[in-house]
Amino acid sequence: MSRIVDLDVGGVRSQVHVHEAGAGPAVLLLHGSGPGTTGAGAWSVTMEALQDAHRCVAPDQAGFGRTPLPDGSRGGLATWTAQAGALMDALGHTSYAVVGHSMGGAVALALAAAMPDRVTHVVAIGTMGAPGAPLSPDLDALWAAPPTPAGARDMLGRLFLDRALVTDRAVAARAEAMQQGAEAFAHLFPPPRERWVEDLTLDPDRLAGIRAPVLLVHGADDPVTPLAESALPLLPLLADVRLHVLGRCGHAPAVERPAELQQVVGAFLAELSLRG
Repeated sequence: MSRIVDLDVGGVRSQVHVHEAGAGPAVLLLHGSGPGTTGAGAWSVTMEALQDAHRCVAPDQAGFGRTPLPDGSRGGLATWTAQAGALMDALGHTSYAVVGHSMGGAVALALAAAMPDRVTHVVAIGTMGAPGAPLSPDLDALWAAPPTPAGARDMLGRLFLDRALVTDRAVAARAEAMQQGAEAFAHLFPPPRERWVEDLTLDPDRLAGIRAPVLLVHGADDPVTPLAESALPLLPLLADVRLHVLGRCGHAPAVERPAELQQVVGAFLAELSLRG
């Protein structure tokens, strides 16, 4: 089910397009920052695997898909975090797990730090947010990808280690999504892009304050948010953390290694005792 939810975030009204499925303890799924990304597009396959046991909530974050940027905003960690928390409040979920990919992983960690009484568990996949993580050449190219078939093909080639996934059909679908969201995306990550990595970085004290258990999942061959720069530095900074590394996998495990990702995330979430 998809719908538009009206929010008031700090006195600023906004609308969020959200895709929902399933029943049970609530799980908020936050997509990454690639042009053309949407909640349903990023998480539909994962939601099918989780929805028998969980109420899955996958929004388009501000500036992506059918969720516009709030008036006066150009996105950023504070905007995405506040909007995610307000959405779950509006939907009536007083406790929930958060699963985030890449940019969404940073938002998930920030939300856990900001709302320790609401966020019970965090899964951060190919996550951003680690202090000192640089702007990788592949992330720079991904944010700069033009909304054309050539741009879509180049972007998908950076997301997947398995080039067999970069099919003509996948390229055409991504190019169409990029074109539909081009106007809003143009405001999100203009150069110099190092500042947007810094915006998505959480300082050590903020990370140390996260009480929720955290599962980090990372592709061993991820060039966009490399394992050594993105996940490993988080290990000594989080109080309750575990790391699952997917060998022979790039930046998008939900597409490249869906069965293993679903198994690992499902097992982690099965340990929850949520009241959503």
